[in-house]
Amino acid sequence: MEKRYFTIGMAGHIDHGKTSLTKALTNIDTDRLKEEKERQISIELGFAPLYEDDEIQISVIDVPGHERFIRQMIAGVAGIDLVVLVVAADEGVMPQTREHLDILKFLGVKNGIVAITKTDRVDEDFIELVKDDILGELTGTVFEDAPFVLVDSLSKKGIDEIKELIIKKLKEQEMRDAKGAFRLPIDQVFTVKGQGTVVRGTVYEGTVEEGQVLKIMPRGLEVRARQIQVHHKQAQKAYAGQRAAINLSGVSKEDLERGDVLVSSEHFIVSRVIDVAITVVEELEHLIKQRMPIKLHIGTAEVMGRIVFFDRNEVKEENGEILCQLRLEEEILTKRGDRFILRRPSPTETIGGGWVIDPRGNKYRFGDETISELEKKKVGSPKERITAALLEAKSLPLTELIKRTALDEETLAEHLENEDDFVLYNGKEYTLKQLIDAIEEDIYDRLRDFHNQHSMKAGVNKAELIQTMQKRFPKALLEFVVENGITNEVFQRKGQFVSLATFMPHVPKSWAKRTENLLEEMKKDGLKVRYLKDYFTAAGIPANLEHDLRRFLEDQGFIMMLDEQYAYYGGVFNGAVEKLRSGTGAEFEVGDAKEILDLSRKYMIPFLERLDANGYTKRVENKRVWKN
Repeated sequence: MEKRYFTIGMAGHIDHGKTSLTKALTNIDTDRLKEEKERQISIELGFAPLYEDDEIQISVIDVPGHERFIRQMIAGVAGIDLVVLVVAADEGVMPQTREHLDILKFLGVKNGIVAITKTDRVDEDFIELVKDDILGELTGTVFEDAPFVLVDSLSKKGIDEIKELIIKKLKEQEMRDAKGAFRLPIDQVFTVKGQGTVVRGTVYEGTVEEGQVLKIMPRGLEVRARQIQVHHKQAQKAYAGQRAAINLSGVSKEDLERGDVLVSSEHFIVSRVIDVAITVVEELEHLIKQRMPIKLHIGTAEVMGRIVFFDRNEVKEENGEILCQLRLEEEILTKRGDRFILRRPSPTETIGGGWVIDPRGNKYRFGDETISELEKKKVGSPKERITAALLEAKSLPLTELIKRTALDEETLAEHLENEDDFVLYNGKEYTLKQLIDAIEEDIYDRLRDFHNQHSMKAGVNKAELIQTMQKRFPKALLEFVVENGITNEVFQRKGQFVSLATFMPHVPKSWAKRTENLLEEMKKDGLKVRYLKDYFTAAGIPANLEHDLRRFLEDQGFIMMLDEQYAYYGGVFNGAVEKLRSGTGAEFEVGDAKEILDLSRKYMIPFLERLDANGYTKRVENKRVWKN
């Protein structure tokens, strides 16, 4: 069974015992900063390994509970698979408990456990009241059926029980997508002496390997994963669901910040205008007004922007989703389906959250027509969802398409088989016909430009051609398009070289006459030629053209190289071979050849060695034997 990786989060009001519970579960104090120790509150995210066996690995994030550190809290829980909602028995549900619940709901965290801490401070009757209080808050949320565990971090009461429950729940849960393109929203940047810049975060999707070339988005900086650590242990790879620290080369700490995203693919979209579906909190303190400033929390990024409505000018309360747009002051990296939180900058409060319908929003008119278009985008027909998934990934197997489109196999198969827009290649991968056409056009343009610049060369080395395009498209897809183009006579192949089907290597027009003169002179000199370089010089061929022209003339059979210095005109060489063959028997000696061709040793030995090299003859002691 493939190993699975998960990260859980501790959420709840300040001083309700999240850090103590984390320590009781992991034996690690996640409050590592001096200020955290002095003030006895969590300011930054804390991390610890919780459990590992052959089939599962679990990490813990302890998020700050204080309202001043809500950004850190959101950054921490944005990548979690299960939440432990921590409520102190002596205080019950508090304001930050409610806000954290809202945030978890908007971020789509569905798997939860309620930990009632500090149970040693109150009697059993009071604990029942606290349970009722919590149930009242959870009713109508995804956590209303979440199990309760009574714990005391000092006496270790309930610690084994909650740990076993976490493991059980996660063993029943699907892990994040480890097969897609790698994405890690950065929540910490720091330096390690002698190592350089290190970033840390939860791997949202995909896999990263040591030595892999990556990009920091939206900055577009290229970096290399010099070293990977998972919980302070070196690892060759990090997988979706894991907490990972990655030592990067090619970038300094000052170039990065929390909110940047480390990715392996250029297919992710960077945008400042996103179409979204939002839900607002149940009890808004203030109106949400048209074009009001908002603070968007997405992944680990925090970006200022404005909210734009198309069917209203304000929101006081709303039970359903509102389709609208966020216009941001800075670019973010996002994709369809990403969850986010919206907060009011002043006075600060969480006002809602939602998910990204389209990361490439346009400018729309106010009115029902726009809402109708956004509704279509939101729902997305099966064909649109398949197309969107393939546009992003370029090529996917059926199992991956099922995950990315959320369509059942039967519906998916029906559209893949009956739509001309989708192409199955290699017997297992799907792509879009429009992508095949676009890649073929790109290759066509590259080959045309190459032929214009290098008209004497047979074409482009196929392996090099594919390598230059591999950053944008999977290698297997590029191989398919090239071979498909050859089958359809758009391209042709000669050895390892690919060219346009209509292309014939030729001497550039500006040098054609001089090349004719060069060949005429070689033909006239017969078997007693000068140095080849002398012919080039006499014909006025520039030195920088000599190599390519010589290779072309040789490939096309216009000349035959004897060695590095001498060459015969092709027809002359062929005539000499026939003359020698006619004048000898099955075998001959050097003296026989000299007499028949009237050649000095200067030409004779290279000529005979060329016959051997070309497979006409074979040397046996002092004789040559004709091979055929």
